[in-house]
Amino acid sequence: MSYRIIIKPSEHVLQVETGETILEAALREGFSMPYGCRNGSCGICKGKIVEGTVHYGNHSEESLTDIEKRNGYALFCCASPLSDLVIECHEISATKGIEIKTLPCRVQKLERIAPDVMILSLKLPANQRLQFLAGQYIDILLKDGKRRSFSLANSPHDDEFLQLHVRNYPGGAFTEYVFNNMKVKDMLRFTGPLGSFFLRDTPEDTGVIFLASGTGFAPIKSILEHIFYQQGTRDTKRKITLYWGVRVKADLYLADFAESWQNQYSNFTFIPVLSEPLESDNWKGRTGLVHEAVMQDFQSLEKCQVYACGAPVMVKAAYHDFINFQHLSKNAFFSDVFTPSTSNPPVS
Repeated sequence: MSYRIIIKPSEHVLQVETGETILEAALREGFSMPYGCRNGSCGICKGKIVEGTVHYGNHSEESLTDIEKRNGYALFCCASPLSDLVIECHEISATKGIEIKTLPCRVQKLERIAPDVMILSLKLPANQRLQFLAGQYIDILLKDGKRRSFSLANSPHDDEFLQLHVRNYPGGAFTEYVFNNMKVKDMLRFTGPLGSFFLRDTPEDTGVIFLASGTGFAPIKSILEHIFYQQGTRDTKRKITLYWGVRVKADLYLADFAESWQNQYSNFTFIPVLSEPLESDNWKGRTGLVHEAVMQDFQSLEKCQVYACGAPVMVKAAYHDFINFQHLSKNAFFSDVFTPSTSNPPVS
């Protein structure tokens, strides 16, 4: 059975088929809503049910509280309609015209850049190209129908290979295959591009802060490389700061990239932060929680945009503290939450 949904304020109309969430139906029909994790943990896709009823699906209680449900809110990545609906949400025009595709690809290169991080380079068929926005991700398709999401670490202007940064989680779905069994020339299938984590248009006097934890550096690398490609050698007033938080020094697996950007672009600053440095690291830099480093450096974030990517605990802490204590507008915080899976299905 299908239901009809009207999206406010655009008045776009879509049909939701049996078994689909509101977000899945919107993406299938080409309407772009804000979203991130797609599993009910980040809260980015939260919107209002103006008319009708929904099944809320499985989600984090922090991302959607009972009070918010009573006030008519739902997470569109989890919610499925029980009737025709009228919903209210902000649609994103930047992704309009970008086709979501399912494509084959070949493993071109495997590079272990850190003890638990592999850079995976994928080659598309000669007659195919993936159009995407810097910061978006793809879903690797597995044989059992499940998906594993990975951000694209290359930028759109450098798309000969699609680059993924894969962390090896113990018992991790897909990741153990990458580290233990995957070989060059292996074939994979993926769907993409997906996600709404990309740079918004801003005045040049608006500061941009990137906040990464672990392999959350991957989509930020894509965005920054594209910014610098477009910026070229011209002077700009836009101040860009990257805070990259990891546990020990070895986890800063591409610090040389960030340091080279700092040497090349006068408007860019790189601040690495270690939470648990080893004595052997001989670390003289910043320590502690990465979002707290931002709070130490900025008295106010009122004239800034923040792009945070990585572990849910970091993203949620940054959102809470920046909004409540640093005067950041809720509309100026953009995030992509990494939630690793711990099952290990076969790869398609």
